[in-house]
Formats: sequence, C-alpha cells, structure tokens
Amino acid sequence: MKQFTLKINRIFKVGMTAFMLFWGLVLFKIEAQTVTINSGWQFILGEKASTDWETVNIPHTWNKDDAFDDVKGYHRGVGWYRKQVFFSKKTEDLIHYLHFKGVNQETDVYVNGNHVGNHKGGYTAFNFNISKWIKYDTYNLIEVKVDNSHNPNVPPLDADFTFYGGIYRDVQLISKPQQHISLSDHASDGFYVDYYHVSEEKAGVSVKVLIDNLGSINTSNIIKVSLSDANNDALFSKRIKLNLSAGVSEAINIKLSEIYNPKLWSPESPYLYKLQLQLIDDSENILDERKQNIAFRWVHVDADKGFFLNGKSLKLIGVNRHQDYQGYGNAVPLELQKKDIQLIKEMGANVLRNAHYPQSRELYDMCDKLGILIWTEIPIVNKVTDTKAFFDVCINMQKEHIKQYYNHPSVVMFGYMNEIYLRLAFDNKSIEIEKENQKKAAFALAKQLEQLTRELAPNHITVMAGHLNELYNETGIADLPMLFGWNLYFGWYDKDISDLGIFLDEQHKRYPNRSLLLSEYGPGADVRIFTKTPKKFDFSIEYQSKLHQSYYEQITQRSYMSGMTAWNFADFGSEFRGDAIPHVNQKGLVRYNREPKDIYFWYKSVLNKQEPFIHIAANYLKGLVLFNDDTYPVQVYSNQNNGDILLNGQKLQNVRFKNGVATIDMPFKNGINTIKVISETISEEKTIQVSKMGAVNFETYALLGINLGSHFYFIDKEHQTTFIPDRSYEKGTFGYVNGNIFNVSSDKHQGMPYSIKNTHLEPLFQTMLEGCTEYKLDIPNGMYKVILFFVEPKIKPTENIYNLNANEESIGVKKEQRIFDIYLNDTCIESQFNMAEKYPEKYGIEKSAKTKIKNNEGLTISLKPIQGKPVISGVLIEKLN
Repeated sequence: MKQFTLKINRIFKVGMTAFMLFWGLVLFKIEAQTVTINSGWQFILGEKASTDWETVNIPHTWNKDDAFDDVKGYHRGVGWYRKQVFFSKKTEDLIHYLHFKGVNQETDVYVNGNHVGNHKGGYTAFNFNISKWIKYDTYNLIEVKVDNSHNPNVPPLDADFTFYGGIYRDVQLISKPQQHISLSDHASDGFYVDYYHVSEEKAGVSVKVLIDNLGSINTSNIIKVSLSDANNDALFSKRIKLNLSAGVSEAINIKLSEIYNPKLWSPESPYLYKLQLQLIDDSENILDERKQNIAFRWVHVDADKGFFLNGKSLKLIGVNRHQDYQGYGNAVPLELQKKDIQLIKEMGANVLRNAHYPQSRELYDMCDKLGILIWTEIPIVNKVTDTKAFFDVCINMQKEHIKQYYNHPSVVMFGYMNEIYLRLAFDNKSIEIEKENQKKAAFALAKQLEQLTRELAPNHITVMAGHLNELYNETGIADLPMLFGWNLYFGWYDKDISDLGIFLDEQHKRYPNRSLLLSEYGPGADVRIFTKTPKKFDFSIEYQSKLHQSYYEQITQRSYMSGMTAWNFADFGSEFRGDAIPHVNQKGLVRYNREPKDIYFWYKSVLNKQEPFIHIAANYLKGLVLFNDDTYPVQVYSNQNNGDILLNGQKLQNVRFKNGVATIDMPFKNGINTIKVISETISEEKTIQVSKMGAVNFETYALLGINLGSHFYFIDKEHQTTFIPDRSYEKGTFGYVNGNIFNVSSDKHQGMPYSIKNTHLEPLFQTMLEGCTEYKLDIPNGMYKVILFFVEPKIKPTENIYNLNANEESIGVKKEQRIFDIYLNDTCIESQFNMAEKYPEKYGIEKSAKTKIKNNEGLTISLKPIQGKPVISGVLIEKLN
C-alpha cells in the first residue's frame, strides 16, 4: 500500500508541475484568466481517512456502474476529491475563485485545510473566493467533499431518475483583477440583459452590470458596452466613467439606443446580436470583459389560442431531456451532450424542456444559435419538506437558476415544480391532517417561487407540471403559473390513448382561463421487441409509434393547447426501475446510447420540412418469422405527400402519407426481401431477412425460439436468435394446449414489470404461461437441444410508485409455492422443480437437455403440477443433426 501511495503522489506532482508551467505562461499575458482544472484529481469513496485514493478526471461520478447492477440501490453518501494547485507570487494581487459548474448534491470546499464554503443543490453552478487562504510560490491543497445522500432539506427528494453523486461538470480556476465584473451574484455572469421594448419596428436593450472593487482603495474605471449584428457590424457603443469605492459592489444600469427594424429570433431564423462588456482602468487596460449573444423576441400564452412568439401563433412540439448517457452516468463529455441538441434540432423540434433540473449552459448556447425554445426548471419533484431549511434551499436554488440562465434568448420559460403531489397521491400511511398540511406546504412554496420568478424573470413565462390527479385543481396550485403542464400517460399508465383529448377538453372547459401544455407523455419502447399486434405496456416499437402518432394529432387539433414535449428525448437511468431493461426508463425517442428508435424518424417526418425525407421503419425487424401466407405491417415515414412502394422490385402500391406515415402490409417471401420507397425527389431502400414456413421445420433457420405467453417478437443477441410470439396449438405447428397468459393485472399485456436477476433477457422472462401442463411442437424427427426458460413471478413488496401497472393484490402478497416435474416427451429432466425454494429472488433460470424425436411424435413439454400452477417463459430448440 505504501508503494502504491508513493506512485500516486509522483503522478500527482508531475501533473501539478505541468499545470504550474501552463499557469505561469498564460496568466501574465492577460490579467483576467479562466483555466479549466479537470485533470488529475485524487478521489476516494467514503471518508478521506483511507489511503486508497485513485486518480480521476472531471467530469466524474461514482455511480456510473453501481446504479445499473443487480444489487438494489446505489451509493448515496460521501466522496472526496483533492488536487494540488501551484500559485505564483506574481498572482497575489489577483482575486482567485473556484468555479464549479455542477456537483451533486451537497458540496464543502477546503483550501489548505480551511473550510471556504458550502453549497446545496446539484444542478446549478457556484463560486467561492479562495484568495485569503492561498499560499504563494507553493502548492495549495484543494479538497472537495461531495455528498449525494438523501437530505430532507435539499431537493430533489424523490424522482424517477438516478441521483448520481460526484463532480460531474467542469471545475474552473478564475483569476481576476481586484476590480472586475462580479462573480458573486449567485455565480451569474455579473450582468443581466433586458428588453424595454421589442416589436417588428424597433427594439430597445438595457443592461444591468455588477462591478466589484475588492481592493483597498477607490478607483476610477470605465465600463464600455458595445452591440453588433451577426456580421460584427457595430450598432452601438458607449463608455461610462465609474468611481468605484473600495471593498464594495456597485450596480450600473445602461440603456442602449433603440434599433430599428430588428431581425427577430425564431426557430426558423435564430438571428443573434452580439453584446460585449469591458471594464477598463484609467490607463485603458482591459481588466475584465464579457460577451453574450442576445436576440430580439417576445412571447406570451393565451388560454384559448396557445403559445405566441413574436406575435404569431406557434405550436410548441419538442422533447424533455435528461442529461445522463449510457456508460457515463451524468458525467458526460460535453461533445456528446452537444450531439443531443443537434439531434433534437435535426428532428425538427422547436422546444426543449430540460427536465427536471438546469443543465450545462453550453447546451443553452447551442439552443440560442440553433433556434430551440427552452423550458428550464429546478428539481423540486414529487414532494416537499415543510421546513424553513427546505424552503430556503429552494428559494436560493431558483435565484441561482434564473440569474445564471437569464441572458439566454432561447430560455422563454422558467419552472420550479414537477408532479409535486405525486407522493401524496400514493400516500396510504399519513392521516388526513398530515395530508392537508402537505398540500398547504407545497402550495405555500409554489406561491413564493412563482412570485420570485415573476420578479427576477420579467419577459419570461412561469411554468410547472402536474400529473393526472385532481389535487392540482383542488388546491389551486395549477392556477399559480402562467402556463400549466400536464404530464399525461393515457394508453400507458392510465386508460386508453384516445382519452387524452377527452381529458384536455374537460380541463379547458372547467378552467377556461388556464393556459395548458402537454409536458410529458409516451410509452416505454425496447428496440428488441416488435409485433404486428401492439398492445398497452408491451414495450414494442410499434406501440410507441401508435401512441405518439395519436397524441400528435390530438394536440395539433386543439388550438388552446400551447404544445407538447415528449417524454423523453433519450432513455435514461432510473435505478429502481424493473422495465424491459432494468434500471433504465425506456420512453426515449432515442436509445440510451443515442441510437434513434423508429419514432425519432416519424417526428422528423412531421416536424422537419427543410429537405425531403423518407424512413422505412424496419431497422429493428430482425429474425422475422411468418407462417403460411402471413403479411407483416411496415410503416414508412415521410414529409412528402405521396410515394411508390416496391417489394423485391415489384410495385405494391402508391401511398399517401397522412400524419407523416403510411402503413403497408408486406407480403414478404422467404429469404432476403428488399423494400424501396420512391417519392418525387428522394428514395429509400431497406433489406429484411424473413423466414416463411407452413410447418415447423429447421430448413430456413438453425434455432427456433418461442416467447411463451407473449404476442411479440424478442431479439436475443445472447442466443443469436429472435424469439417469436406464442400461439395456441394447431396440428402441424406449435403452441400451448392449455394454460393462461400470466398477467399482474387484467388491464396490462406484459406479465411482470420487475427486474430479473442472472439475465439480460427480461422481455423473455417477464412474460409467461401459467397453468400450462402441456406444450406441443410438431417438429421433425432428429436430435435436438432444448432450453426451457423459467422465473418465479411471485411479486415482492416494492416502493416503486412508477410501476403503476402493478395492482395492490400483487404487491406484498405471499403466493403459494409452485412445485412441478418437467418432462420432454416421456423423459423427466427435472423432478420437484421449486423455484421459490432454490432461488429466493427473481432469477432467470435456464434448463437444458438433449432429446431425440422419433416416429414423428414431435415434442411435448409437460409440466406436471405437484403444488400450485406451473409457469414457463420460453423455449429454444436447436436441431443437432
């Protein structure tokens, strides 16, 4: 261990020497200097007394792996970071700040053992002035204690996403002259751009600048403000003389001359002007400067007519976004995050809801440039704590949020709560007076935050979002913001797809003065699952398309709806989820690795009119098996009016694209099939491998897998096959002779929405037959390897309120044991099979055996019950000769 520690120390010092040399070279050319110090931090999980430090680079999270393993929970506690930084004595007249762009969620910073500050909240930036603790011409020890433990006084308290711990955004060392544009106003840029008038005819800009003089003498300075257009042609320049008193901060208000016939900012034409601020000393040296893209636009909402930009109606269509990424947790390289914004723009979205927290400011810069309107919010989610400490943290969090993101022209909406009554709606333990107090506390906090937001963010729209519950109407909380968002999952957690419009019409009739937006919607979708009969909660890509296409029509038909933001742009981590992929919420339009699902391309077909576009929704139709003369419906997405559909070189039909889609029943042949779609100016072609058969044989495939108790195909990369849907037995084919499809509840169509350990094949194990004692496959004579798949579906107690499809009967109720014998024809391959006894948790179990089929008897799988009803999830058969 001593040898390891010495090695780490050598690495540590070499890295710091390189940093010191860089600092010495660059600092003295420009007095004000910002250096990113992400490399070569030492990290330890837990308390710092241990010697087992490792070297890491920022961004960093300690939950990258444990939030996705089979062990329940993930580390929520303390982690320590430390770094040695050299300061030259030549910099002792400068003011030095440590700037953290994002640390989750409570942070204590130390310099040379001195505690310099504490910050609560994981998603906004913060600064600490560390000047008085620095020692010059030597190394200084920076230590950062990070804690992502549950803290009842720091939101978010509870949410459907993982609260990754760590320093997951950049760390910067900012050094400024003693007179500089302030860094002390909630880590803002130290200035605020306002628009005292904006119209098509003219626009007026005013700027409030905060100047700090942290020196010991009064000074004479100049603040210079300049405005230029996108071509850098000067439009305005003004110099103001300042007399700054020692040790104070002063606010300077500057009103710029009006600009006539301004170019207005919009998603179609995101025209940006350039604002520059310079603080100059009496010798004309530039002490500090800021640059900011600004734009001229104005927004408002109307309860009957929806959202307006620059006086014109605009239906907002876009997405929500979480910031995490497969393999990185929330510590995502910025370039990968920027690709998200590019994908969102290419899809044609005009709005982005950054849910449920402020995200990297560089992404807001991109939205400014690309023309994407932003709803940004703080993470007060699901419930509040009725304490002064909690309220104070929330108020401070919103101040940081508004002040740091205020100047971005793309930010049109500031939010502060999401589904704040969700936990209350599922609270079966609190007495009535406690529930009333919870309602009142949430309303009181919302009222304070609404007032604060209106004061700090004029010319913006205040927003919050609620879930499907009457509490938002009963308490009146839905009438506080200028725009109220409903998070609605009709056709997934609730009722049917068509109930969306019914609910919204009823709400608009009851509350005609309330402006509305559909802030969340969407089903989970796993690209390994496809079906010709999509059903609620089956995670098929077809059901995802069905729901989104209907929702789009229902919202665009209602003029009073301001718009819709799909949940979610990308799949994201949610540790306690047990969906088709455990620990991942799969409602994304793109996968966790950002590979687009088919639904992404459908949105592009209806939203992006920039260039002709066609997409054949067959990217994930792998291993398709059809019987007899079956066809398979394939959707084609396009922003064109018409197209010719060809299959294997033969024209099938001419289609008209309605709502961006046409569905064609494809009469595939056995083998490789080529689909081609031709419109006036563009064509698209895809090939699909299809196995067609009249009887069960092994002439066209090596393996036959059947997803028992299921109506969908499941692509299994592990066994290199696609499990096909189940069916009742007919002579010459395969199927169940008896038994029923296992369901947790009667209104859902996927058996068991919980994680299965010891496997990555959840969609195979989560569906099953129950009470099936005989399953027949009329396969030819020969030697076969047979694998049977089992899991015990007994439901254990869960606190996952997001598995809304699990009914009360299935939760926490002890089921009777299942004991049965397993036979392949007349051979018993397992006696007294008792999963609950052998596997105390939900394990994916595979039973394998070889069997010889002779005398044209076929294969009969018999599950002979001894106690309870047998269950079986799948069968995989390989012909050996």
